[in-house]
Amino acid sequence: MAKVLLIHTNASGKIYQSLNSVSQIEPPIWCVILASNLMEDYEVEILDAEVDGLTPTETVQRIVKAKADLNVFVVYGQQPSASTQNMAGVHDVLEIINHKLETLCVGLYPSAKPIECLEKNKCTYVAKGEGIETIRGLLCGDERVPGLYFRLGDKIVNYEDSKMVPQGQLHHVYPYGKDAWELLDLTKYRTANWHSMTNDNVTQPFASIYTSLGCPYKCTFCCINAPFEIKTLRYWEPNHIIEQLDYFHSLGIKNLKIADEMFVLNKNHFMKLCELIIDRGYDFNIWAYARVDTVKEKYLDTLKRAGVNWLALGIESGSRKVRQEVTKGRFTELDIKDIVRKIQSFDISVVGNFIFGLPEDDFETMEETYQLAKELKCEWTSFYSSMAYPGSELHNTIDEKDLPKTYTGYSQHSFDCKPTPTKYLSSEDVLRFRDDAFHRLYTDKEYVDFLRERFGQNTIDELNKVLEHKLKRKHDER
Repeated sequence: MAKVLLIHTNASGKIYQSLNSVSQIEPPIWCVILASNLMEDYEVEILDAEVDGLTPTETVQRIVKAKADLNVFVVYGQQPSASTQNMAGVHDVLEIINHKLETLCVGLYPSAKPIECLEKNKCTYVAKGEGIETIRGLLCGDERVPGLYFRLGDKIVNYEDSKMVPQGQLHHVYPYGKDAWELLDLTKYRTANWHSMTNDNVTQPFASIYTSLGCPYKCTFCCINAPFEIKTLRYWEPNHIIEQLDYFHSLGIKNLKIADEMFVLNKNHFMKLCELIIDRGYDFNIWAYARVDTVKEKYLDTLKRAGVNWLALGIESGSRKVRQEVTKGRFTELDIKDIVRKIQSFDISVVGNFIFGLPEDDFETMEETYQLAKELKCEWTSFYSSMAYPGSELHNTIDEKDLPKTYTGYSQHSFDCKPTPTKYLSSEDVLRFRDDAFHRLYTDKEYVDFLRERFGQNTIDELNKVLEHKLKRKHDER
């Protein structure tokens, strides 16, 4: 029986700098998804170098020891945008391997930039698409398989695109469940500090899961649909998902992230799943994603009773003009304020996600965004700088000179972070504003008092530990 090794590399030190000691460590869900398909016919092992804190050299040692017929680097992350930054770890490992083993890269970045991925990394193959057809073809010794890119002499060739698994076949092609999850030690993973505020600041153990794949919306800064360049959403059946939640519960896991880009959208899906959780009496501390314009008040009680203690909203900007430029909904500032208050009224905490440096941003509009964030008093506020991630529409509109030159340049927290310049501001302007905004908000007495009243002094103490980590930026050393 052929053996396949699914690899999640570790570049957390480069990506997060000193914050890697307190940042979340999320299970490599796509390794589990792919493993669930392969386990029936092949020997499968998952190597998570991040959770084990392995260096590139140590990772290579483990890869060699595994003696797999095919070594698959699964390049995803905590959110779609993380795929590119995680290539930093892949690159370092491949430099050491140097073509001495059969290697394949799959994921969002390899799908968005298959030729570039081959040119810049010492891998044997790259897959465009979700990769399962490609992996199986290679394990059968066939290079004429869908989605495969490889070198043939001085040329890079591919024969045909891979096919998207249709909705009705998703749970058959990717039956991921208990057997696949058992390839990981879920007790090792930890959630984000803010998520644990509703679990007595206890971050471990932690699990995350997809109940759907993709997104039907067209935000120009997002790269989630890079594997197939199709804006769609596919679901696993709620009864299939609940079996995995049963397993998580049996392990004593309370912290749970539903990683779907858009969980609160299809009521027939998320309400059924919530009802199944409620029927079982589970006490999960759940974090999920939604849009301002998809959350309805009538759903909130059920979400709360199912354990959804956090809803993350992509608000992005305080300027309607800026939001519309990136096709981020038709909602107004009043709509934003209204839905945040309604969510909070059901004792569900809100994560407000904001982006500085979108194409129409200037200092005035970014300050509008900051002031809106301050006024909203979300239980957690995340400030990002705009990045033209490979696979996004924004990436295709940016001049090459304005793109990061390294994989870590796409990380929000890296030393060489390089946001996208706007029509009016440089990338350094954007990054300085973002870093200052974070410091301003989390040292603002009114906001800190709000968090203290909401979660207690222990939460403030944990927050202060995070604030002790000062990000170093390349532009500060010039």
